[in-house]
Amino acid sequence: MNAVTLPPDLERFADEVIAKGRFRDVDEVVRAGVSLLQRAEAERAAFEASLDNAIAEGERDGFLTLDEVMRDADALLEEMANSRK
Repeated sequence: MNAVTLPPDLERFADEVIAKGRFRDVDEVVRAGVSLLQRAEAERAAFEASLDNAIAEGERDGFLTLDEVMRDADALLEEMANSRK
């Protein structure tokens, strides 16, 4: 593993969580941080892929205007309200 130099504020934080027994050492703290970053990047990539898919679907099937979306939403809300009666 490469040596990592943390800025003072992050070094203090790492020392605090190590002192609390949450991690054994700075390497473990850094691994946990990189793991979180890896998950966040995977979620971002999945979100971008879903946007790309939505755009492709819109281009293929057509886009709705705001008025059409609002009309559909109002109809759905009315249907839900009527089903509760």
